[in-house]
Amino acid sequence: MTNAIIEQLREKMESSVEALKRELVKIRTGRASLSLLDGIKVKAYGSLLPMDQVGALTVPENNLIIIKPWDPQVLPAVEKAILASDLGLTPSSDGNVIRLTIPPLTGDRRKELVKQVKKTGEEYKVAIRAVRREANDTLKKLKKEKEISEDEMFTLQDSAQKETDTFVSLIDEIVSGKEKEVMEV
Repeated sequence: MTNAIIEQLREKMESSVEALKRELVKIRTGRASLSLLDGIKVKAYGSLLPMDQVGALTVPENNLIIIKPWDPQVLPAVEKAILASDLGLTPSSDGNVIRLTIPPLTGDRRKELVKQVKKTGEEYKVAIRAVRREANDTLKKLKKEKEISEDEMFTLQDSAQKETDTFVSLIDEIVSGKEKEVMEV
C-alpha cells in the first residue's frame, strides 16, 4: 500500500516530465522542425485532422518546412490552420505545396524564448512539488488513521523527497538543454 503511494508519485512526476518535453518542442529555435506543426488541426472533410494526416510534411532545408496536401482542395484549409495557430509564420502557396520559411531568430527574441523556457520549467517544477505535497498529505492521513507508523511515514516522506529532487534536477537538465538549443546561432 505505502510503496504504491511512492510508485504513483513517480508515475505522475514522469508524466509531468514528458509533458514538459512536449511543451518545449513547440518553442521554435530558428530551425525548421516538424514538431512545430504538432497540435495544429486542419478543418477538412467535416472534422479536425492533425496536419500530418492531410499531407506529406518534409524539412528539405534548415529553415524550411514543406507541406504537400494529398488532396489539393485541402490546401486553403491548411493555410488557414497555420495562420490561426500561434506559430507566427506566414505560409506561401503555389497551388500544390505550402512553404513555411522559419525566419532566423534575433538576439532579443532568443532571450525572450530563454525566459519562456525557464518559466515553463518552473511551472513544471511547481507541478512536481505539488505531487510530492499530495503524497505527503496522503501519508499523514494514513498515519493519523494508524495504518502506518510515524517511522514509516518519515521514511516514505524521505523517499518522496528524493524522487522530487531527482525529477527537479531532470527538469533543470531538460531546460538547460533547450536554452542552449535556443541560443545556438
